[in-house]
Amino acid sequence: MQDDSANNPLLLYDGVCGFCNKGVQTILALDKRGTMRFAPLQSKMGQEIVARHHLEKIDSVVFVDRSSGKEEIAIRSGAALKIADYLGGGWRLLGIFKIVPRPLRDFFYDLFAKYRYRFFGKHDSCMLPAPEVRARFVDMA
Repeated sequence: MQDDSANNPLLLYDGVCGFCNKGVQTILALDKRGTMRFAPLQSKMGQEIVARHHLEKIDSVVFVDRSSGKEEIAIRSGAALKIADYLGGGWRLLGIFKIVPRPLRDFFYDLFAKYRYRFFGKHDSCMLPAPEVRARFVDMA
């Protein structure tokens, strides 16, 4: 399915990661605007964005902001903070972590990411979204 709203934020996630899939489900439940779109990193679109931004060996979340008309990305802890900001409300309080230097935030993000399959499992394939939210997922090929 193609994304009709070119300016909506797009979240690329590890489609085979149990934690990532649960995170996407949580965002779907909390997203009052319903504008965020999702695509697995393993999808054609995900791979094109990764290549376009020269993101070598990326296997974690990528927040793609297209609101300015150009494609800006945030990865690792920066993407997590962008998600919290997007969700608004009390989630914006997590923005306090912006005072922590990015290399230190990313160190802990990478440490968690290293063990996420062990703690949350790894699926053989990307999850199939529920029919009521399927339109928010792009390029599930």
